[in-house]
Amino acid sequence: MIRCPECSAEIDVDEDEVEEGEILSCPECESELEVSQTHPVHLNVISDDLDEEEEEEEEEEGEVGEDGDYLDEEEEEYEEEDEE
Repeated sequence: MIRCPECSAEIDVDEDEVEEGEILSCPECESELEVSQTHPVHLNVISDDLDEEEEEEEEEEGEVGEDGDYLDEEEEEYEEEDEE
């Protein structure tokens, strides 16, 4: 029996048929899991860090104006003055 390392749900796969590097999906929490070893089977959660890092980079690039475009530094300063 294989369990999800994220939520401990049982994953219905034949332990003798999985291969190292294979990607599985948890039916409960929908985490993507990579088979890191066989006999015994060990799963690692595939991290969403890349998605989170991309979102953080977009936020750091600058403020978004009313039209949805990123503002350059001068426009950011102008909007801050308007708020005061």
